[in-house]
Amino acid sequence: MRFSYIAIEGNIGSGKTSLAQQLAQDFNGRMCLEKFADNPFLAKFYSNPRQYAFSLELYFMAERFQQMKTLTAERDMFNDFLVSDYLFVKSLLFANITLDEDENLLYRKLFDIMHPNIAQPQMIV
Repeated sequence: MRFSYIAIEGNIGSGKTSLAQQLAQDFNGRMCLEKFADNPFLAKFYSNPRQYAFSLELYFMAERFQQMKTLTAERDMFNDFLVSDYLFVKSLLFANITLDEDENLLYRKLFDIMHPNIAQPQMIV
């Protein structure tokens, strides 16, 4: 394997996690799976999107950042391959849809601080 980090991105239900699991198994890699169900703002967002959009998106971005920082810091000297079922940049896509202009500008500032501090995939599928 000539890549140390592959990110898989796509629509909900398109098989990202299944592909990530298969690649990790085939190449003895570590997996980084999105933890969307753990977001405490998800149910609140669905009942009141306007009120909880910023909290929801900020939680997702912080969770993805922390997960990436932790996984890339815990590199295994015998297994340096990581496969993820999401791309960190996708945070911006959803923020652009759910946040109003002022919130989106603040969100983008935080994203721009975080993004350079995490590993970037060598391949995106």
